[in-house]
Amino acid sequence: MEKPVFLEDYVKDLTSGNEGSLIVKFAIPMLLGNVFQQLYNTVDSIIVGNVVGKEALAAVGASFPIMFLLLSLIMGITMGATILISQYFGAKDYEKLKKTLDTTYIFLFFGSIAISILGILLSGPILRLMNTPQDIISQAQTYLNIIFAGMLTLFGYNAISAILRGLGDSKTPLYFIIIATLLNIVLDLVFVMTFGWGVAGVAWATVISQGVSFLSGILYLNKNHDFLGIKFKGMRFDGEIFKKSLRIGLPAGVQQMLFSLGMMALQFLVNGFGTDTVAGFIAATRVDTFASMPIFSFGAAISAFAGQNLGAGKMERVRRGHRVTLMVSVSLAFITAIFIFLLGGFMIRMFNSDPEVVRIGSNYLKIVSAFYGVVAWMFITTGVMRGAGDTFVPMIISILSLWLIRVPLAAIFSGFMGESGIWWSIPVAWSVGLILTLIYYRTGRWMSKVVVKNVQMGQRPPAKAGSL
Repeated sequence: MEKPVFLEDYVKDLTSGNEGSLIVKFAIPMLLGNVFQQLYNTVDSIIVGNVVGKEALAAVGASFPIMFLLLSLIMGITMGATILISQYFGAKDYEKLKKTLDTTYIFLFFGSIAISILGILLSGPILRLMNTPQDIISQAQTYLNIIFAGMLTLFGYNAISAILRGLGDSKTPLYFIIIATLLNIVLDLVFVMTFGWGVAGVAWATVISQGVSFLSGILYLNKNHDFLGIKFKGMRFDGEIFKKSLRIGLPAGVQQMLFSLGMMALQFLVNGFGTDTVAGFIAATRVDTFASMPIFSFGAAISAFAGQNLGAGKMERVRRGHRVTLMVSVSLAFITAIFIFLLGGFMIRMFNSDPEVVRIGSNYLKIVSAFYGVVAWMFITTGVMRGAGDTFVPMIISILSLWLIRVPLAAIFSGFMGESGIWWSIPVAWSVGLILTLIYYRTGRWMSKVVVKNVQMGQRPPAKAGSL
């Protein structure tokens, strides 16, 4: 298949130029996109927490682990496809690139339907299994059922965004999500404050806004870039490509599922302390998510950077890119931690002004923000390995740090420290995860997992190639 004429001009070439500049330029639009996307949940929480009450705030937040559980496997496989896309583009294999695009679109279409059905059927039983307080369980189930009914829109937008980012284009998805987020804010205000729909209103606002974002993406791609467009006529599902996506993405999907199960276990412990603790925890995690976005964005940027450069056989650029990204992200983590420590209480009050809710949420932020640098170091290093296609070992490390450290310590610490014990289990698990990640990174074995074996790569690099 000949190279699409527009493609090299359309996407960012991450295999040439200054490493630091390229990664920062790629990460910034992604960061802005993540900020706007996270505003979906944050605006929902702020409006229901202030207009409806702390019970509604707790209900919306308690729903997230269940959503994450049912989404995680599908999104993990999508991650595998994104890595294939970045490597095929770096290797200039446009025929396989197109097959990967078609296969990803088809899989996500049917996967979203399956998740919608499962989510609606299981939302109630899972909420009860998680020891959800009785005063919020009905609202939480209402919220979940509406969100699951609109899964196709959520998957569709994220698929288009992931594909474009895998090719190096992080700006176009940003434009779609800005429009959708602004629409979501307007609909939240109308549905909740004017119509009085409560948590159902914020759920419908989210689904409608995601639908607009998805349709905008389809129209843009089909009108401007036939190669990337979603056109069911002539679209083919490639079994071999799907198997490769599974091999790369399934470990990440399993990791996300086990991670979400761990989050459900922690949510179970939090739920046992009552609605005030649930509301404070949810408000704090909303702030925590925003604070962590630079870390996640740079992790995704270095992953795309590593995928394209390894596909092109430029291993030394990956090593330099890792160092630059690490310095930037750790510095940002330190600055963010200071900001959160000083203003955490004010941020919690944005969601709900109940004194007990504010106390609990502020305490969470003070404990976890001090360890943002640890998270940055771990995510950037893991991002390089995932860009190479090595997702299995990071999965094992994540599982071990969550299930052998975080969940058991949360249960033990909360027995004599109260809810603060759950918060302290988080940085301890991060620290163990970082140590294990650095040990594996230094072996250099992750470099042998590259799917596209470019002739420039030669034999597997020695272990010292992976050193910092």
